[in-house]
Amino acid sequence: MAEITLAKLGRRALEELEALVGCPAEGVTAISRIDGGWKALVDVLELARVPETTDVLASYEVTFDGDGEVTGYRRTGRFLRSQVEDR
Repeated sequence: MAEITLAKLGRRALEELEALVGCPAEGVTAISRIDGGWKALVDVLELARVPETTDVLASYEVTFDGDGEVTGYRRTGRFLRSQVEDR
């Protein structure tokens, strides 16, 4: 990646994750700097249901090296679209 920007990292995370897990990525929920690289959290639609409020989504963590290349990913949790986080 020539110039690393948050927007480029976000697009890369969405594209790579869709290719890896075969499900549509819905959006990036966070991007942060980590030792030697970056980390992005992405929500993915794993199971579409009717009504949509019962869709099953998953959160994935995508890691990048200092050059913006994807180095790994992992699912961190699953939830229904209608679920509200406790804060």
